Amino acid sequence: MPHYIYESRLLKTLTGPVCGVDEAGRGPLAGPVVAAAVILRKGRIPKGLNDSKQLSEEDREDLFPRILDMAVAVGVGEASVAEIDLLNIRMATHQAMARAVRNLAVAAEFALVDGNDAPALPCKCDTLVDGDARSVSIAAASIIAKVTRDRMMRRLHDDHPGYNWASNKGYGTRDHYSGLRAHGVTVHHRRSFGPIANILQGHNIWYGDESGDSIVNALIHQDS
Repeated sequence: MPHYIYESRLLKTLTGPVCGVDEAGRGPLAGPVVAAAVILRKGRIPKGLNDSKQLSEEDREDLFPRILDMAVAVGVGEASVAEIDLLNIRMATHQAMARAVRNLAVAAEFALVDGNDAPALPCKCDTLVDGDARSVSIAAASIIAKVTRDRMMRRLHDDHPGYNWASNKGYGTRDHYSGLRAHGVTVHHRRSFGPIANILQGHNIWYGDESGDSIVNALIHQDS
């Protein structure tokens, strides 16, 4: 379970707060990538925090308002599909993270970022592999990012119900590929991603094809 030890170590040498940073939505075929930054204070940490991928949707929704209530500050940033296609998913994710940190109501002096790829942020930062399972601040950020993005995808589903984004959140699942076959590519699809680019070029790569299965399986197993 995540804990506060990394934050505590940093705060011994810092005058300002430490935030945790994480993202949701690097792997889907559709929708934005969303990042969150969260500053927690020792003694005011919601019970049950964990890597968002280890929690049920119900647990994430329950923790979401408690994080907002108990955190010193929460910032959210996103990068649009257009930015993903223009910059690439890595740089768009970094952009979303920087926006999340800038959107904190209390400026962070230092950021702990999930993973091993340090973005350019408005403050100093360090990365922590599997940070969402090790740091409570990063775990909280993972939940805020995941719930925020899931809600976005459910709203997009209302306008484009044929892809079942309310359930698959834009990932390359069987029902999403069935929707692409029936309805084509929307403005919310990432045209720079291989499966969508191949569809636009007229290639019939669908879930169930030998080539499609390998692509889909790779996408499904990316972090959410």
